[in-house]
Amino acid sequence: MTLTDIATPSVFETVESEVRSYCRAWPVVFERASGSRLYDEQGRPYLDFFAGAGSLNYGHNNPVLKRALLEYLGNDGITHGLDMSTTAKRDFLKTFHTTVLEPRALPYKVMFPGPTGTNAVEAALKLARKVTGRQTVVSFTNAFHGMSLGSLAVTGNAAKRAGAGVPLPHAIRMPFDDYLDGQLPDFMWFERLLNDAGSGLDHPAAVIVETVQGEGGINVARAEWLRALAELCRRHEMLLIVDDIQMGCGRTGDFFSFEEAGITPDIVTLSKSISGYGLPMALCLFRPELDVWQPGEHNGTFRGNNPAFVTATAALDAYWRDGALRGRTLSRADRVERALLDLCGGDGRTGLSVRGRGLVWGLEFADGERADAVCRRAFETGLLVETSGPNGEVVKLLPPLTATDDELDEGLGILARSVRHTA
Repeated sequence: MTLTDIATPSVFETVESEVRSYCRAWPVVFERASGSRLYDEQGRPYLDFFAGAGSLNYGHNNPVLKRALLEYLGNDGITHGLDMSTTAKRDFLKTFHTTVLEPRALPYKVMFPGPTGTNAVEAALKLARKVTGRQTVVSFTNAFHGMSLGSLAVTGNAAKRAGAGVPLPHAIRMPFDDYLDGQLPDFMWFERLLNDAGSGLDHPAAVIVETVQGEGGINVARAEWLRALAELCRRHEMLLIVDDIQMGCGRTGDFFSFEEAGITPDIVTLSKSISGYGLPMALCLFRPELDVWQPGEHNGTFRGNNPAFVTATAALDAYWRDGALRGRTLSRADRVERALLDLCGGDGRTGLSVRGRGLVWGLEFADGERADAVCRRAFETGLLVETSGPNGEVVKLLPPLTATDDELDEGLGILARSVRHTA
């Protein structure tokens, strides 16, 4: 192979691993991005309703965040800081406390577990086991919590779990909200196992849950179901972990997706859009009495991504001090829901349905083949969307929270035409 060969697009096929995925669905070379759009090498625009799998809630290269980042880098601000105290970290912690935690009366301590969501989940599981002295963690059908071993153990997707190559112990699955189509009262099976000394269920350390299962197919937990889960955890002395990695930072309207239910989890994981700019950053939040870590007991080289602290602070200042983003997101949620319901009504295909909250929505088809065809057609006509669900049967919409009404209408129009084209 020559240097000339490596300079051509074929480098992706000849050098990069077969594990690559999104580039197969969107087979172009992207060059730049701004707001709600990506542009390929030929300058063709694509409306982005994927938003970095929820990492770009404020759009690509948001000018407010970019300005703060460029100023910081121009002043030779610290880039890599381990877990040293820096001005960028101090500014973030102060701003996060005053704009997010304090207004919600949330008492959480903030831990920087590493750069990605699965780092935050691993830290949460590790802490729950350390605090309780127990090993078993309960998760839910169709859950997704990450790709490292601990996170995979509490993930439901069979294909992702198979990639581990080893047993994934100390986890047990329970039915997510409406998994059994309302045939049994909520948590009847779970409670029976907890109360039966012969059930074989070791007393769990914790329960981990997504309020909206993104990768699992946009399965939305009802507020009353979440409240009942929190009460169950309290009565049986299990810690409640809410994985808000994809649904936090305003995706469902409120900053935290669990706010609607009025619960206060013991532990919360955040990542994806916490940096606001797509820079790697993750948080593990927990009640102060759970802060039993010894210094350095859980660490990582890239905990201190200071440019991410800078853009995170700018995002919180710009979008969460006045609370206006919440109302804007919820009003646009109504707009998206109406359009998708209209689309379902005109499709004429049994099994097509809609579900979602805030600005995360799923359009479910009878099979993954049709959903995949819709996504392919959408890409061909300038819209980026992906599938989710156990069989890839749900077209998943994650537009930036900053998308304009015109952009939302444009994307929904492309989606509608793609659905009709593949009928």
